[in-house]
Amino acid sequence: MNGSTSDIRHIDDEGGRGAGAAEVIVVGAGPTGLLLAGDLAAAGVPVTLVEKRPRGISNLSRAFAVHARTLEQLDARGLADELEGKGRVLDRMLLFGRLSVRLDTLPSRFNHLLVIPQYEVEAVLLRRAVEAGVRFRYDTEVTSVEQGADTVAVHVRAPEADGGGVERLTAAYVVGADGHRSVVREAIGLPFPGRRVIRSVVLADVRLDDPPEQVLTANGVGDAFAFIAPFGDGYHRVIGWRRGRDVPDTAPLDLDEVREIARLALGRDHGMRDARWMSRFHSDERQAPAYRVGRVFLAGDAAHVHTPAGGQGMNTGLQDAANLGWKLVAVLFGHADPALLGSYQAERHPVGRAVLRSSGGIVRLAMARRPWTLAFRAALTTVLNHVGPARARMIGQISGIGYAYPAPRGAHRLVGTRVPDVALSVGRLHEALRGGRFVLVTPRISPPGDPLASGSGARGDRLAVATWTSDRRTTVLVRPDGHVAWAADDADTGAIEEALTTWLGAKS
Repeated sequence: MNGSTSDIRHIDDEGGRGAGAAEVIVVGAGPTGLLLAGDLAAAGVPVTLVEKRPRGISNLSRAFAVHARTLEQLDARGLADELEGKGRVLDRMLLFGRLSVRLDTLPSRFNHLLVIPQYEVEAVLLRRAVEAGVRFRYDTEVTSVEQGADTVAVHVRAPEADGGGVERLTAAYVVGADGHRSVVREAIGLPFPGRRVIRSVVLADVRLDDPPEQVLTANGVGDAFAFIAPFGDGYHRVIGWRRGRDVPDTAPLDLDEVREIARLALGRDHGMRDARWMSRFHSDERQAPAYRVGRVFLAGDAAHVHTPAGGQGMNTGLQDAANLGWKLVAVLFGHADPALLGSYQAERHPVGRAVLRSSGGIVRLAMARRPWTLAFRAALTTVLNHVGPARARMIGQISGIGYAYPAPRGAHRLVGTRVPDVALSVGRLHEALRGGRFVLVTPRISPPGDPLASGSGARGDRLAVATWTSDRRTTVLVRPDGHVAWAADDADTGAIEEALTTWLGAKS
């Protein structure tokens, strides 16, 4: 994988800096890489995004769902409302023919599922990244990664149009968001343990003469399962699998095969016609044991892959990016100790593991064929339909809003939890978070002499200060990703300033 040193060249950009002079190199221009690169660039971090696809060639549109927690993260960037206008909002799902999953009970402004093709999400994130100043390197493939004490060198093969030689790009940090076949992960020596779960899953975007009564439906009969969701433009996404149909991903796929799977799993094919896109793929369950080695991080499918059940893949990757971006910004600008970066592994790896379990559980129940597994599925469906706490836990995991990050021993009970988009004296929380800011929320009656009562003090655009619109007495410092960094009941000015110094650095 390594190019010889005689092949390595440097090219100066318009500003005279070496082509590799970036604070962060992000590899992979899918949704995860685009969100992360956009966050970094918007904060003023020089970012180079390396993508092996040519410019204008989109990823295959496998993802189709944006869940509530991801919509909250996008709302904190001013993007959610635009995407909601492009997709179809669903407030419930039907699983296994009997399990009704009501999303309108979610404690979120986005108490629903947004069905939208992945390419629409990418388009919005791409525009934001371009506007923020991300430097793109399309048609460029990573060949090796070398770590030093203070920098990381990434060797890339340039496009044939530029001579096809190997270039050396350098940065303070590198993030591999380059998918399940991640070259970055391989280059830093991380394994990707796990197993293949199902082969020859088929995808198709089709028109239906007789759409299902339920807006989103899924069912399995042991030898086949199928899933149907509407895009809102007259087309539906169909995902299907049939036991015994074990063929390579490259095997031809026609609409008759998709219809047959639907008839087996759902009892009818709903009049499928006019497929605009079809694909075949296999589904693995894998997770890297670490999301970081030195100055190199993994995010999205490079760190974890799982079955498509529950539509959690793209969402988990976007939430990885939202967690990592603000931490890199804080460290690069000297506002936080580099030890903060260790929390990325501690916070996101358990979430990735939980998503593997939940998505795997759904698909295994859908594939159930033995009497005892069918009986277990029936019993579980009954429990989830009738026991509120169990149903809320399941919906919280699928939607992403149910996850909290670990808190230090002795911390306030709110530390690590997600903060809903509550109304504040300055508007909504998600609006206050825009620009990658922390938000300090204090009671309406601030501590006597509180220097923060009239603004963010000397921390500039990194901190917004607001008060609760209720009589709540808890003071909360919300991280840029919407989780609680610090909280205290009846806090005084000294405690508040200590927390701000810990999380945002001393006043400048």
